Amino acid sequence: MLKVLTLSTLYPDATRPRLGPFVERQTRELAAHPEVDLQVVSPIGLPPWPMTLHPHYRGLAGLPLQEDWNGVTVHRQRFLHIPRMAQRDPAALLRALTPMLERLRSDFAFDVIDAEFFFPDGPAAVSLGQHFSVPVSIKARGSDIHVWGQTPPTAEQVREAGRAADGLLAVSPALKADMVSLGMPEDRIAVHYTGVDKTLFGKLDRDAARMALGVSGPLIVSAGTLNERKGHAIVIEALAQIPEATLVIAGQGPDRDSLETLAKSLEVQDRVRFLGSIGHDALALWLAAADVFALATVSEGLANVWVEALASGTPVVTTNVGGAPDVIRSDVAGRLVERNAADFASAISGILANPPEAEAVKREAALFDWSTNRDALYAHLSALVSAHSLRNVSVRHP
Repeated sequence: MLKVLTLSTLYPDATRPRLGPFVERQTRELAAHPEVDLQVVSPIGLPPWPMTLHPHYRGLAGLPLQEDWNGVTVHRQRFLHIPRMAQRDPAALLRALTPMLERLRSDFAFDVIDAEFFFPDGPAAVSLGQHFSVPVSIKARGSDIHVWGQTPPTAEQVREAGRAADGLLAVSPALKADMVSLGMPEDRIAVHYTGVDKTLFGKLDRDAARMALGVSGPLIVSAGTLNERKGHAIVIEALAQIPEATLVIAGQGPDRDSLETLAKSLEVQDRVRFLGSIGHDALALWLAAADVFALATVSEGLANVWVEALASGTPVVTTNVGGAPDVIRSDVAGRLVERNAADFASAISGILANPPEAEAVKREAALFDWSTNRDALYAHLSALVSAHSLRNVSVRHP
C-alpha cells in the first residue's frame, strides 16, 4: 500500500469551494486507487492579529483543523502569512507543518510527499522530505512557474525546489521546457496531463442547452479570473467586430469594472454578460450551448477549460502559449492566434461561418482522462518511493 501525503495550498474549503478544483479531483481519483492510502494537508495562511478580523481571514480561521472533504481526510494546519511578503511563506509552512506531521506520522507513516503547486508548497515540501527522509514530487501547473518562478523575491526558491525534488510533474511539454530553462533537471520531469469529467462535460445537447439558457444567435463563452493576464479585454474588443454574437464571461476578479467600461465604450454592453464565479455544472451548461470558447491568455501551463470546452463539443480560439498546441491540434479543435482583437475576431468568425461537428470536436479531448491521470500519478509516486528505498539500502550496505 502506497501511503501518500498530498500537500496543497490550492484545495477547496467551506469558504472557497471552487479553489483548486482540479487538484481536488486528481487527489480524489488517486485516493480511490486500491493500492493507495492518502491524506491531504491543505495549510491555511493567516496574518497576525488584528488582520485576522477581516471577513476573509475570519472565515478561514473558523475552518476545522481536520475534516472529511468528499471522502478524503484533509488537515488544515494554520501558518503565519504576511500579506505582500509571499517569499516568507515556505519557511512559515515548514515551521507549522513539521511538528504537525511528526504527530501525524505515528498514525499515518507516509511514504512520499506529493506537492501540488510549486509555491509555496514546493520549497516547504522539499525541506519536509529531507526532515522525514521521504521522497518529494512537485507538480507545476503554470502560474507557479511563469509568475512565482520569474518574480525576484520567490524565483530562486522555486528553482532550488525544482532542483532538489526527487521527481517533478508538468501539465504540458511546453511547461516542462520552461522548467528546464529555469535550471530544473529534465530527466526528473514527467508530463502529466489533466483529466476532464466526461460525465459532466459533453453529456449535454447543444440545442437543449441553448433552450435551457434562453440563448439565440452566435454565442462566445470565456472563463477565467478577470485580470489582464487572461485577456478578456481582447475578446470584448473582438466581439465589437462580430455583429449579432453574444459574449458570456465566467469568473471574477479585479478588472470587472474596467471590462464593463470597455464594453460600454465599444457599444457592445448589451452583448456582454458577466456571470461571476460559477460552478462546474453551470459552466458545463454554458460550454455545451456555446459556438466558440475564446481565451486571450498571456500564459498557461495547460488550461483545463480548453479541455472542458473540447469535451463539450465546442471549438477553442486561444493564444499559442504553453500547452495550447497539445490541446488545439487541428482546425476541428479550434485556432491558435496572436494575442490581439483582430486575430481573435477573424478566427471566431471563421468558426461561426463553418462550424465543425460537435462529435468530432469531442474526440479531440480523448487524450485527457482522469483514470489515465490517476494511473500515471500512481506510477510516478511509486517509482520515487522505490528509488528512494534503493538509495537508502545502498547507503546502509556500501
